[in-house]
Amino acid sequence: MGAGRTILKTQVGIVGAGPAGLMLSHLLSTSGIDSIVVEKRDHETIRTTHRAGILEHGSVRMLTETGVGSGVLDKGTRHEGIDLRFGGESHRLDFEDLVGESVWLYPQNEVFTDLAAARARDNGDVRYGVSDTAVADLATDVPKIRFTDAAGTGYEIHCDILVGSDGSGGICRRSIPAEARTDNFIEYPFAWFGILTAAPPSAPELVYANSDRGFALISQRSDTVQRMYFQCDPDEDPAAWSEEQIWDELQARVDGPDGFGLQRGSIFDKSVLKFRSYVCEPLRYGNLFLAGDAGHTVPPTGAKGLNLALADVRVLFEAVDSFYATGSRDLLEGYSDKALQRVWRAQNFSYWMTSMLHTRADAGPFERKRALGELGGVVGSRHGSAYLAEAYTGWPNA
Repeated sequence: MGAGRTILKTQVGIVGAGPAGLMLSHLLSTSGIDSIVVEKRDHETIRTTHRAGILEHGSVRMLTETGVGSGVLDKGTRHEGIDLRFGGESHRLDFEDLVGESVWLYPQNEVFTDLAAARARDNGDVRYGVSDTAVADLATDVPKIRFTDAAGTGYEIHCDILVGSDGSGGICRRSIPAEARTDNFIEYPFAWFGILTAAPPSAPELVYANSDRGFALISQRSDTVQRMYFQCDPDEDPAAWSEEQIWDELQARVDGPDGFGLQRGSIFDKSVLKFRSYVCEPLRYGNLFLAGDAGHTVPPTGAKGLNLALADVRVLFEAVDSFYATGSRDLLEGYSDKALQRVWRAQNFSYWMTSMLHTRADAGPFERKRALGELGGVVGSRHGSAYLAEAYTGWPNA
């Protein structure tokens, strides 16, 4: 495999330089553990790719306690609740009152920028813009990563532990033999039509709206740029919608007797995001360990994707750190089971939020009224509200 390639040796080889891969590399460096990270995208592409940005309190604590949280504290916005809107009325869930926690609005590409800067500051070995990436010998004591760098030079990394944090379309999960993994997934019969608009915020916190026309999410990005979504068919063509049609549809989904109105502005990005839930079991094969979207994906309704990735990294770092400190593989052996406990909990929450807030195209009056009854039960009961608040802000000891 390595013929004609320069051999590099490290303790941990990481495929994927998104937040999960960079966070792990950063944590490893704090314990004196060497790593090399390879990424097919260039730095600028990742930095400018807009992604969701709700961080649980545990994710913020993880960033701040390891020295990469100044960005979220300086530029992020703390949200102490959300609005559930149905029947034309808003019902605020006060997270601080219910569970004593909050979340932070901070875009994922900003998290990446902060972590990338920390890795550069600490002379971390992160190689962007690579190609022809492949992994091999995963079940041996020396798993390998082969790649060609941006200058055209071929390399082969020899490591003790190989981490796949290369996203849902990456190579690492697909390199696990089919007979050694179980692919658990469902496809949802709807998608989100998303826009970025140059406008002031329409609300101080996120608004999750259930309406007869379908779901809508009124989110924020900054003081001048907002992110909004409405439920649509997975095959919807964004180009077929004019700005006026988009704004009229969004407004129709949040209309009510309280006169709630959206702040309109120029739309400079529109796309359709399809929904799928997926979990790979186990998250380990030999000395390959999956983290983040490489091992599982959730619909964005519950704001769990990035937070799950960081939770994986926390568990995996503790296992790798223990291995090099003590020689014991016990935590490495238990990584998948421990990480999957939180993954399945988050899958349940995301599925529940998605099902409760969206309206299926074939839903009859019974199903519509049942969903409204469920929403009424959540906002009408402190226990129901607290369940949602705890899950949304992040479970303790994560």
